Amino acid sequence: MQVDTIKNGIVIDHITAGKGMKIYNLLGLDSLECSVAFIKNAPSRKMGKKDIIKIDADIVVDTAILGFVDPDVTVNIIKDNKIVEKKTIELPEKLVDVLKCKNPRCISMTEQELPHIFTLADKENRVYRCLYCETKA
Repeated sequence: MQVDTIKNGIVIDHITAGKGMKIYNLLGLDSLECSVAFIKNAPSRKMGKKDIIKIDADIVVDTAILGFVDPDVTVNIIKDNKIVEKKTIELPEKLVDVLKCKNPRCISMTEQELPHIFTLADKENRVYRCLYCETKA
């Protein structure tokens, strides 16, 4: 399979196989007007298989979403067909409006204008808790 290179844009690489579609949906890439290539189960020497997302536009990508879904991804910034920056992603300390609290009594469920905020409670086990009621995500 051959997917063309992009002149200016972003490549989200080293996505754990099977997690690419979740990233695609959470970033809202379906609403972009530019070309977006989603490659599933691409062969990888390091990972065996991986997913890749190529975005043919210079957009801002929410790294908190990337870190939440798969903190091992890399983001390559492409300018004039060359990688000009390579970002490694980490597990975010705080997530805003990425998750919704499951507790029906949480203030974030009754007060619609409040943002849904989750903080990292256990980095080793990747556990997030609601800022308002401490419910586990």
